[in-house]
Amino acid sequence: MTNRILIVDDTETMRLYEQLLLVGQGYEVEVAVDGLDALEKISRNRPDVVLLDIMMPRMDGIQCCKRIKGEDTTRDVKIVMVTTKSEYEKVKEAFAAGCDDYVTKPIDKNELLSKLQELLRFSQLREILRH
Repeated sequence: MTNRILIVDDTETMRLYEQLLLVGQGYEVEVAVDGLDALEKISRNRPDVVLLDIMMPRMDGIQCCKRIKGEDTTRDVKIVMVTTKSEYEKVKEAFAAGCDDYVTKPIDKNELLSKLQELLRFSQLREILRH
């Protein structure tokens, strides 16, 4: 089973970096350019994890997180917020909105992969317990 990751970032360089990293690890990856684009893509192809930038146009990551976690069909999707160190106050807001974890830019490859594995393992265990 391939785990699906949605990368949401308004910066093309970040999307490409994360995409290359995750595809190289065997993940199925889709990208979105902002929160509205992400919600549309999630409704068509529910990911296991969303890597969600906080600061974006049209709909920021915190609003997007609230919408994802507020829907019955998507509340179990794991969300990792991607932020800069200067946005720490926003990280508190993101956790209040329901995010599951966060990483800071520049992204440490090993930290990101470790967090993804942990969140995916937790999701798989929850599915086993449901059945």
